[in-house]
Amino acid sequence: MLRGFLILTIFLVIGESLSFVLDWPVSGGILGMILMTLWLLTQSGAAGTDVGAASQQFISILVVLILPGVVGVFFLGGQFDGQWLAVGVALVLGTLASVATTMVLMMALLPKTLGKEQRD
Repeated sequence: MLRGFLILTIFLVIGESLSFVLDWPVSGGILGMILMTLWLLTQSGAAGTDVGAASQQFISILVVLILPGVVGVFFLGGQFDGQWLAVGVALVLGTLASVATTMVLMMALLPKTLGKEQRD
């Protein structure tokens, strides 16, 4: 599991560094995830297992990881005066786009026989 945490941390630092040096308007965490995904596609076996084991620990504390963003929005609420409709529409459309993208990817990547086995 420690190897998995190390891999996650290395890719986070690489992503943050690229975001800072290249001055891209993309989060370093996102860049790190993209790079880690590309790296994992070239690896086989143990690296993915280690990252998976370490990632499971983060899922159990996901609420704590999301909490700072929620608190930030709470304290910046005054800056959204008169813009709540735009924010609401953006949240709804972003959520729908995220769900639709996830569905399309799952349909494309999961084996076609999975649904037939579950129905039998």
